Amino acid sequence: MSATSCPLMPSTVVCEPIEGQKPGTSGLRKKTKLFMGDHYLNNFVQATFDAIKETGTDISEGSLVIGGDGRYYNDTAIQTIIKMGVANGVKRFWIGQNGLLSTPAVSAIIRERGPQWQKAFGSFILTASHNPGGPDEDFGIKYNTENGGPAPEKLTDAIYANTTTIKGYKICAQFPIINIDEANTYAIKSDDGKARVHIEVVDSTATHVTLLKSIFDFGAIKTLLDRPDFSMIYDSMHGVNGPYAKAVLVDELGQPEVTCMNSTPKDDFGGGHADPNLTYAKELVAMMGLNKKGDKIDVGDRDIPSFGAAADGDGDRNMILGSSFFVTPSDSLAIIAAYAEVIPFFQAQGGLKGVARSMPTSGAVDLVAKKLNFDLFETPTGWKYFGNLMDSKALYNGKDYTPFICGEESFGTGSNHIREKDGIWAVLAWLSILASENEDATKPLVTVEDIVTRHWSSYGRNYYCRWDFEGVDKVKATAMMDKMREDTGQNTDRTIGKYTIQTSDDFIYTDPVDGSVAKQQGIRFLMSDGSRIIFRLSGTAGSGATVRMYIEQYEPTILDMSVADALKDLVDIALGLCDIKTFCGTETPTVIT
Repeated sequence: MSATSCPLMPSTVVCEPIEGQKPGTSGLRKKTKLFMGDHYLNNFVQATFDAIKETGTDISEGSLVIGGDGRYYNDTAIQTIIKMGVANGVKRFWIGQNGLLSTPAVSAIIRERGPQWQKAFGSFILTASHNPGGPDEDFGIKYNTENGGPAPEKLTDAIYANTTTIKGYKICAQFPIINIDEANTYAIKSDDGKARVHIEVVDSTATHVTLLKSIFDFGAIKTLLDRPDFSMIYDSMHGVNGPYAKAVLVDELGQPEVTCMNSTPKDDFGGGHADPNLTYAKELVAMMGLNKKGDKIDVGDRDIPSFGAAADGDGDRNMILGSSFFVTPSDSLAIIAAYAEVIPFFQAQGGLKGVARSMPTSGAVDLVAKKLNFDLFETPTGWKYFGNLMDSKALYNGKDYTPFICGEESFGTGSNHIREKDGIWAVLAWLSILASENEDATKPLVTVEDIVTRHWSSYGRNYYCRWDFEGVDKVKATAMMDKMREDTGQNTDRTIGKYTIQTSDDFIYTDPVDGSVAKQQGIRFLMSDGSRIIFRLSGTAGSGATVRMYIEQYEPTILDMSVADALKDLVDIALGLCDIKTFCGTETPTVIT
């Protein structure tokens, strides 16, 4: 332990409100240079502390967790938040070593780390998730509450309201810079000895890895990984996930370090875009024998790994690949739910009870829920909605839906072990499924593709794709969404080609747990045959806007079509319904998943 003393006298810096500090579904994301500007970070942090206190939380008790995905400005922001936390009355901090904490690890620390009298009351996570990093790219900050999940809408609304009226922020400018590069404990007392602040720099991976070991059968997974006919690669895309991948696959499961690809965190993600999809994880995708459309490519006589996975910048997303085979996030969610009984976490609690998906996610998991009699929920995009369902009994004295699995088409999957999506959890879930299907090493390897095609044979196939139009003009994109919203009435019962639009609406969600209502969550065109076209305007981009177009067609028996062929007619109809060419000047997406 290091002990020192210094003046712990807070000062108030006069400031004015800064426009545009409204958090999206996953916090506040803007250009890094904007965050580095005068008062920008400070204003938001003070607005958050004030909102937390307004809820009745005593921030002088318990611990505040701080960490991030390692992107540019992460280390400087941590020191600023510490100084502001001390000035606002925080007495104990847990900081990730090297400033690194994945988003799922933060949730695990809040929920699992003790002792009880030091339990965390919340956290600041410094991440812009899958957005690019660097001085000319994006930075972000989000607040998670004492349940380990993202701040609920009521709290983020209060934070935003505070940013519009703020007149000053508190800071202990003379508080020393904390060395966060090594695990250590610091005790800083005031010069008069009457006040004391404790700061612990914690091992970034330990709590999360310990939790994962309690969930999965690492022995069975290791047996699979050690098979001579099985190989895998896990691409962390130079995000925060690298140390976690190494801790699990190398340190715990004894695999060679080459299993972990791009595993050294970099503040600009190595100049790449740490978004685990077919477009941006192109190095891994090519290694797995695919192109950015998910089509097989000729790799000559090169061996293709049996299993591939990728993570995003903050480690909460995942992409799953087999040899020359892409698993859509919607199929991945459905298959994990169907195989939940092979995972000890679910076995020990009497089996899976509930599943949920975001509204744009395909209905593949719905079919599993119906067959296996799980409670099923369709929510807006945003993990906080899943968290409410998980905490229905504990926080609201409602029905217990846990054990619980949930997911989003945007490569996010998880369960009630934490209150965030968890990329490495999804990877271990898939390895558990593969291990369960390959217990007899004398038989040929059952592959990822085998498991998916068997699932389709049992449940039918939800042909699905998402088109992202990134960096479009926000005003024009908003006008496009407004026009579709205005036309919902006249589009209902309209027939276009072989499809009839049974319902056209703007998705509204009434939370079954707390009764809150979320409006304008996406324009839906629901066809009479069950097909769907969805449009959303993303709120998580650091600049400009992203229009997301989702297309889904269910086929009970025709299972071997290409996605492009299966969805061609619906795509043409979708482009006509939104008229994006007129509004935004393009019909060409930047990303297709």
